[in-house]
This record gives sequence, structure tokens and C-alpha cells, in this order.
Amino acid sequence: MKRAVAIAAALLVFSAPCRAQALSSLFTSSVGKPGSMGVPVQIIVLLTILTIVPAAIMSITPFLRISIVLHFLRQALGTQTAPSNQVLIGLALFLSLLIIQPVYTDIYNKAWQPLERGEITSAEAMDEAARPLRTFMLRFAREKDIGLFLQVTHTAPPARPADINMSVLIPAYIISELKAGFQIGAVLFIPFLVIDLVVASITLSIGMIQLPPVMVSAPFKVLLFVLVDGWNLVIGSLVRSFYQ
Repeated sequence: MKRAVAIAAALLVFSAPCRAQALSSLFTSSVGKPGSMGVPVQIIVLLTILTIVPAAIMSITPFLRISIVLHFLRQALGTQTAPSNQVLIGLALFLSLLIIQPVYTDIYNKAWQPLERGEITSAEAMDEAARPLRTFMLRFAREKDIGLFLQVTHTAPPARPADINMSVLIPAYIISELKAGFQIGAVLFIPFLVIDLVVASITLSIGMIQLPPVMVSAPFKVLLFVLVDGWNLVIGSLVRSFYQ
């Protein structure tokens, strides 16, 4: 439970960047002891987190790229609603948790636990929690996208990547992941598009005009995907792309 609260709190902070000093009161009990939260404050924090965590999970984790690729794959296969949206979202969620687990473990060990023990202040905890998440997003955010948001916000380029503000890094990471997801999706479309073209040309050449080529090509696309063990290839490539 404590680890879940720690992860959710980190997502809350970095999905809506703000000053750590303004959050210090949340980590102070009614008797003023630093590093702990009173029960009423815990309830308020958890209720607030419940409204923001879904957006944070979809935006600043690998969920964004994975969900886009899986939806492109379903469109390429032409299977309409199979797998269903619930299955694709569930798969993307658990794969994201697998990939991002080391990051949030670092946040929990280096920020949340010392804060609970009263060894560091809330401001220091926010700084410690920002480092693993910033390192993760910097690996996948393109310099071009970071430069765009630095220009939009009229912010001077920082001396080091570690000094980039989270309010700049998060949107840069999001559009970088969108680009990566669409690139992978386009590549996935190519072999299935070839099958559609071949089937369409054959059906037209033999005069099967009234039969939609999509109905004929769908079984062949599914058969090809099963024969090459497509789920293993796609999911394996997706997961490995975050460890390069």
C-alpha cells in the first residue's frame, strides 16, 4: 500500500509540475512532525491522485508508445474488435509496469522511504524522486522536441540535461513517443498492406468484383501473423526498444 501511494504521489507531482515547497504541508501531520501525513490529508491526496494518475500513466510511461503500436497492429490485421480495447489496454498497462518498475523502485527507495523516516524534507524528496524519472524520459525525448518547448516557453537552454524543467521535458517526451509509436505502426502495416494488394489484384483479375477483397485477405493476414508468432515478435521488440 505504501509503495502504491509513493508511486501515485510521484506521478501526481510530475504530471503537474509545481514547487516542492508548496507540497510540504501535505507531508506534515497535524502535530507538525515532518515526513508523515495525517489521515485526513492522506485521504485528500489519494482522492486527488485517483483523478490524475490515469492521465499520468498514459502520458509519462511506456504505455503511450505500446498502446499506439497495439492499435495500429489491430488495424493492420483488419480484425475490427479482436483483441478488444480492454485486452489491448490491459496488455499495454502491464508491459508498462514491467518496463517502468526500476524507475519507481528508485523513487520509492531514495525519496519516499527517507521521507517517511524523517531523514529528508519534502522538497528534498521531490528532488530525489525527479532524478530517476527525468533520466528515463531523457533517454527517449528527442533533442528537437525539447528544443521546441524550450523555445515556446522562452526558456534558456540548460547547461546540463539534468537541469531541464519537468514542465518542458514531459510534453517533449510525449510527442517523441507519439512519433516513435507511429513509426513502428507504419512499419507493421507494410506486410499486411502487401497481402491486401495481392488479394485485391487477384480477385479483380478473376472477376470477383462483388466480394470485398478485405474479407478474403483477413484470414490470410491472421494466418501469417500466427505462423510467424507475431505476438512474440511485436511485444518482444517493443519491450526491448526501451532497454536499448
